[in-house]
Amino acid sequence: MSKGRLEAFSDGVLAIIITIMVLELKVPHGAGLDALTPLLPVFLSYLLSFIYIGIYWNNHHHMLHAASKVTGGILWANLHLLFWLSLVPFVTAWMGDNHFAPVPVALYGVILFMAGCAYFILARTLASHHGADSKIARALGDDLKGRISVFIYAVAILLALYAPALAGALYTAVALLWLVPDRRIEKVLAE
Repeated sequence: MSKGRLEAFSDGVLAIIITIMVLELKVPHGAGLDALTPLLPVFLSYLLSFIYIGIYWNNHHHMLHAASKVTGGILWANLHLLFWLSLVPFVTAWMGDNHFAPVPVALYGVILFMAGCAYFILARTLASHHGADSKIARALGDDLKGRISVFIYAVAILLALYAPALAGALYTAVALLWLVPDRRIEKVLAE
C-alpha cells in the first residue's frame, strides 16, 4: 500500500482535531477586554494542545517521509496514535473549563502519555518493517527524547493530583522539548 493514503488520512484527522478544539473557544458575553478573562484557562489549554498536535503532525510527517511503504500493522499502529490524539479535544476542554483542576489535568496527562506510547509503537513498527539498517531505523535510533517525554508524563500525572500547576509546567516543558522539529530524520535523509 502507498504511504500517501496514510499521510492524507492522518493529516485530515489532525486537522479535524484542531477544528474541534477551537470550537471550544466560546465568544464572550461583553465587548470589553475584561470579558476575555474568564476564557484564559480555556485559551491556555487550547494553546498547549494546539502546540502538541502541531508537534505530532510535524514529526509524523517527517517519520512517514522516511518510510517507503506501509503495511496493515503500520496502519493499525497509526490508527492507535490517532485514537489517543482524537481524545485531546475532550481533555483540553475539560481541563480548561475546570480551571486546571487536579483530575482533568491528570487525565490530560494520561492522554499525552498514551499518545507518546502510541507514537513510539508506530515508530518502532515502521523501523522494524523497513529493517535495522534502513534510513528510518537509523534516524529514530533509541529515541531517548521520546522515552524521557513519556517518563515526564508519568511523573506529571501523579503530581497533577496534588500540584496541578506543576504538572501543567511539566506538560509545557515536554512541549518545549519537542517544539524544535526532530532533525534526526532530516539528517539521515540528507546523507
